[in-house]
Amino acid sequence: MAILPTNLDYTDRDFDSLRSRLESLLRSVFPDWTDYQLANFGVVMLEMYAFVGDVLGFTMDNQAAESRIVTASQRKNIIALAALLGYSPNTNQPATATVTVTLQTPPVGNFTLPIGQVVRTKRITEQIEFELVAVASILAGANPPTTTVVVENSSSQQEVFSSSGLPNQEFQLGEVPYIDNSLAIVAADGTYSQVVNFLSSTFSDKHFVVVVDQNDRASIKFGNSVNGSIPQGSITADYKTGGGSAANVEAGNISVIEGSFVDDLGNPVQVTITNALKASGGTNRSTVEQVRQEAPETLRVLNRTVGREDYEINAKRLPSIARALMTTSNEDAGVEENAGLLYIIPAGGGTPTQTLKDAALNQVTIEYPNTLTFLVEVRDPVYLTINVSARVYRKAGYTQADTRAAIEAALAAWFQLENEDGSENENVDFGFNFKDVDGNPTGSIDWSILFGVVQAADAVRKIGDQPNDFALNGVDDDVAINVKEFPVLGTVTLTDGDSGEAF
Repeated sequence: MAILPTNLDYTDRDFDSLRSRLESLLRSVFPDWTDYQLANFGVVMLEMYAFVGDVLGFTMDNQAAESRIVTASQRKNIIALAALLGYSPNTNQPATATVTVTLQTPPVGNFTLPIGQVVRTKRITEQIEFELVAVASILAGANPPTTTVVVENSSSQQEVFSSSGLPNQEFQLGEVPYIDNSLAIVAADGTYSQVVNFLSSTFSDKHFVVVVDQNDRASIKFGNSVNGSIPQGSITADYKTGGGSAANVEAGNISVIEGSFVDDLGNPVQVTITNALKASGGTNRSTVEQVRQEAPETLRVLNRTVGREDYEINAKRLPSIARALMTTSNEDAGVEENAGLLYIIPAGGGTPTQTLKDAALNQVTIEYPNTLTFLVEVRDPVYLTINVSARVYRKAGYTQADTRAAIEAALAAWFQLENEDGSENENVDFGFNFKDVDGNPTGSIDWSILFGVVQAADAVRKIGDQPNDFALNGVDDDVAINVKEFPVLGTVTLTDGDSGEAF
């Protein structure tokens, strides 16, 4: 007689299941053992084995899941798996803003604010600090006594290490969160430059590699005198920390500069600052879902930009770019042969700055070289505004304000660029990518889907069933979308189905 049944479920490995199976096994082997009370020492041993089996099963499942990029959940493992594909997740990126520096009266002598001067927001708690990235100068007698300068949400750091003269030295930086590409290394034998890896480094190349861990702490790695030279003497590391989307503060928020100031003749001056425009460019580090989504794409493009999709993938490697679309004459008859238009959407939406467009062009032509004869132009996104109007009947107990808030929240969630986990929201995309279930272009925003979004809002009992009781851009039909257009939510116009009044 078989001791174990032939139809075992090997996925059923929790404590209770293992205990039950062990008890069945014991009853079949030892039919005279009938005392299965908890006080019996044999039951203690049985439960101990069930517990060990439960722990081992959990550990094996966890190890299996964490060994694959599609199932891993721990950031440390995601980073390690992405590194196998040659992909490094983005760290925080600093926001920048242009501030106006103004003196109360024209200065007697020349006045300067040095690089690194700290300014901050006016919030009493959780204030956000910025540093000047260039010298701000106001000449003696200038009237009006004002100038502008760029500030960055970062903090400058410096650490000094001593080389042991041994190959493969590694040093860990002390401050977090590290900002990508901000590290400058100078050793006793000269200045070192950062590379992705040492594969192309010769014995004399002064190169270093930066590895950022799950806590955004950076480590510096040097060569072994075969691939990359060994640094000598004192090693000075200058780098920056900070960044994040929280620093994209509104206009007028950067208004505090602490300390007392004098011109170059020693005369005291009173300084005020403000930012006329909103700070921009601050992004948070890549989420686990973003890494899971973006890392496999790097296998397609490697270190070049050739195909149409290569331009989109490489552009989105910049953390400040959320979406990208490349169009050629194949997708848009208005584009010239052997040329392409790259449309980019910055993180958070809106219109990209010229600085960001320049960075995108550099990314797809210099950092990841493209075909020399192919001309690329980076353009602002073309937004298709979707205005929603609906005649809604409220559920009992909900006010008009509650209903509007629920509908606007539901629509905003449907139109948002990114999901809460940082992955791309698949509801919205460029018109070129709107496909049906069979992969065929649809060329439209589906009326019925947005109808369902509003209908499912918490406060909504139903939507009216008369013509135009639910309309997109004034029509109760799908909205056509062009290849290069990207849908965004416009106005939301609501009418109370019971009273007939707008709210």
